[in-house]
Amino acid sequence: MKAIGYLESQAITEQDSLVDIDLPMPVAAGRDLLVKVNAISVNPVDTKVRQRAQPENGEYKVLGWDAVGEVVAVGEQVEFYQPGDRVWYAGDLTRQGTNSEFHLVDERIVGQAPKSLSDAEAAAMPLTTITAWELLFDRLGLKQKSANGVASKPEQVLVIGAAGGVGSIIVQLAAKLTDAVVIGTASREESQQWVKERGADFVIDHRQPLNEELKRIGFDTVSHVVSLNATDQHFAAIVESIAPQGKLALIDDPQIPLDIMQLKMKSVSLHWEFMYTRSMFNTDDMAKQRDLLNAVAELIDAGEIKTTQGTNFGAINATNLKLAHAAVESGSTIGKVVLEGF
Repeated sequence: MKAIGYLESQAITEQDSLVDIDLPMPVAAGRDLLVKVNAISVNPVDTKVRQRAQPENGEYKVLGWDAVGEVVAVGEQVEFYQPGDRVWYAGDLTRQGTNSEFHLVDERIVGQAPKSLSDAEAAAMPLTTITAWELLFDRLGLKQKSANGVASKPEQVLVIGAAGGVGSIIVQLAAKLTDAVVIGTASREESQQWVKERGADFVIDHRQPLNEELKRIGFDTVSHVVSLNATDQHFAAIVESIAPQGKLALIDDPQIPLDIMQLKMKSVSLHWEFMYTRSMFNTDDMAKQRDLLNAVAELIDAGEIKTTQGTNFGAINATNLKLAHAAVESGSTIGKVVLEGF
């Protein structure tokens, strides 16, 4: 089968940083699905693994985790899927990735793909959707709207880096599923418009001091802060702006160690979100990722949530993947970078 991989960790500008290869066809066993991959997306984790992870024993490492495709075979313990099902998922960081024609994935972290989206539109979303849902509801404990229509206690959620892949879906989930005031940050006119279109109540500029920007729109403090990038640069403003007993969650890798003692006086809780935790440690609640992917697929098909697809780089091959990696590394993409078809 066709695949794209690498033998040596290199800068994306190097000729062999990603190459077209042929690999044996995988075989489904246990709880695994064998999926014919139709479309993928590229996430920051793809570029970080490529830069840091050296393949073992001279074998090719295949990147890629987001995927949409068709189940073509199932292991003997599979309960929820059968050949012909169209699925979406974000894979497992400890296994070979989705930059291949066929891919093995545990059924517990796989959802039924949204019927109303194309393969590329759907492939933009699984990893960021899982990250966003877990961050908002499992880590921060943000209250979802009451079934009886009674508004919950007012909360505010500041999303730093709201125009990116994770931010684009966090804003939508928070706007649709909670009563919180949603404040997104974006620095360019086009990215600010993108965030507004996804349901943010306010959009502020993260090139300016965030505490001053919040005051400009009428907020001295916010109850929840989601920091998706440059947390070390914004930390002082976050400490000032977060409410006493507030909650801070982040997903990035701060370049400068955070002085978390600054959070003590306000009794602020700090949360990390890493969507691969469940699959890496085979946790008892792995199937929650299947459940949330199915829940979001229903929201999409009901017209409540939009795709976060940004740029489509065309067919899945080494040349286009190198361009996609370079775009993600630039830090200037809006929405998600996708590729489709071999």
